[in-house]
Order: sequence, then structure tokens, then C-alpha cells
Amino acid sequence: MLGLTGSIGMGKSAVAAMFADLGVPVFDADATVHALQGPGGALLPAIEAAFPGTTGPDGVDRARLGAAVFGDPAQRRVLEGIVHPAVGAERRAFLARHAAAPLVVFDIPLLFETGATQVDAVAVVSAPAEVQRARVLARPGMTPEKFAQILALQVPDAEKRARADHVIDTGASLAETRAAVAALVRQLRGAG
Repeated sequence: MLGLTGSIGMGKSAVAAMFADLGVPVFDADATVHALQGPGGALLPAIEAAFPGTTGPDGVDRARLGAAVFGDPAQRRVLEGIVHPAVGAERRAFLARHAAAPLVVFDIPLLFETGATQVDAVAVVSAPAEVQRARVLARPGMTPEKFAQILALQVPDAEKRARADHVIDTGASLAETRAAVAALVRQLRGAG
């Protein structure tokens, strides 16, 4: 089991897709959360009970829920207490479905932040700070202030790199990143 993580704007989603393209089963924690919080999602009743007015027929109203928890550590912990156990159950089911695979990847954006490090190894996706900043600020609705707030909630990239078993540099070309991912897959499958 390889945990894949990286700070905002580092290219983790692109790297996760590269693993999938190589036939590696990838568990996407964010996609799982979106499904659990989407229309008819299993977490809607609990979220609505804890944060009234934040859900509707289309699932969680991300703007309202974000306003209720962003910048409030106590409220964020309440939300995490609802979301994390459900994601853990989905993760275990994924692992059971892919028990025979020589390698699986758990795409967990906040792997270090949430302490979700029950993996055999960790790969951190990283890029130079100026590349990260340019990528994030190019996103619709992103501001330098919001970017700074998000970074403040994340373990610094240098610390993630230091704690990683593998670092995938996305500051280079896509072809170079793709080659690095393929080499890592060969290495990990050979070790398994």
C-alpha cells in the first residue's frame, strides 16, 4: 500500500491518474468524500444535524459548509469526526476488493495532517514553491489570502518531503513525471 499525498497545487491528482493509467488501483479519498456528501450521500443526515442548512437535494452545499468550518478548528473537528470514519470504511472495502493487487495507491491529500499513515510507504508529490503558487492562483476563485490560509492548515512541503519514502517531482515536464511514476511502480511491484 502506497500512500500518495502532496500539498495543494503540487500535481497530486495528475500523478494519481498516472498510477491508474499504469493499472494500479487508486483509492481517491477526495472523490470518496464527494460521493458520501453528494446527492443521496450517506453522510448528509449527520452533516445536516451538525451543521443545519448546509445540505440539500444536491448534497452538501460546499460554500455553506465551508463557511461553517473554515477557520474554526472545533467545527472542523466535528466535521472530520463525521467524515473520516466513513472514508475509512470505504478505504477498507477498496482494499478488500483489490487484495490480490501487487500494489495499491491511497490518494490521501491530508495524509500527514490527519495521521492517516497506515500505509507501507508514502510518496509525496512536490514542486518548487513558485510553481505551486502559480498553479493554485490560476484556479477559479482562488486568492493569495485563501491560498495562505490553506497552506497554514497543511504540513509544510519540506516536512512532507523529509517524511516521505519517495518524492515525485512535478516541477519538470509531464513526460518526466510520468517516467518517474513508471519507475516507482516497477520498483514497488518488484519489492512486493
